[in-house]
Amino acid sequence: MLLKVCGATSREEIALVGAAGADLIGLWHGVPGGPADLPFGRFADLAEACRTVEVPAARPAPEPMLVTFLRDPAAIVDAARAAGVRWLQLHGYQPPAVVAAIKRGRPEATVVKVLHVNGDTCAERPLLASYERAGTDLFLFDATSAQGRVGSTGLSLDPDVVIDLAEAVTRPFLLAGGISAANRPRYEKAASHPRFAGIDVDTAARNGTGAFCAESIGGIRHAWRAVPEVEEAV
Repeated sequence: MLLKVCGATSREEIALVGAAGADLIGLWHGVPGGPADLPFGRFADLAEACRTVEVPAARPAPEPMLVTFLRDPAAIVDAARAAGVRWLQLHGYQPPAVVAAIKRGRPEATVVKVLHVNGDTCAERPLLASYERAGTDLFLFDATSAQGRVGSTGLSLDPDVVIDLAEAVTRPFLLAGGISAANRPRYEKAASHPRFAGIDVDTAARNGTGAFCAESIGGIRHAWRAVPEVEEAV
């Protein structure tokens, strides 16, 4: 199971998040007005910092992931190539053609397309097959607010909606939207799904001041990777 922690903005945060157990660290670039948006130079610097995090010998350094609202595939490919980033998260409403162009320009990239869910409605549902044909490697299920806010909303997805979407795609999926250590049991069916690939967290990875917290990240990692106890038959 992959653990992605999103929204790092400094080398100190990268070091903390990576040491706490993140497999992927989301770096925002091309997210106008976003609180964690990074200019390209800073984005490239932090991508390099991810690759040099000190972690236990048995665990690889975390991979940086470009999280972007950009719609120009050339700009996305250029930024990813220049920063040496292989994981690309399209967090806006980019059409399937953008995915296809990215895969042509950077075929080694892992493209993660966010599916925006408001209540029980997924905005991209009519295009799922098109996204898959375009080359999407993973989907990320995330909740949007009633006002249309996307990303780091802290809102949770209905577990039944998650399963419905998981059955509608043929690619692996990451689960976002208010994910925490405490609500792991609520998503037992989703976590057991054969296409479940991991989780994406932001709000729950932080403390009351909004700073990343190693204890919180470690708790999420442990809760979601633990094997549930099975009662023995009497």
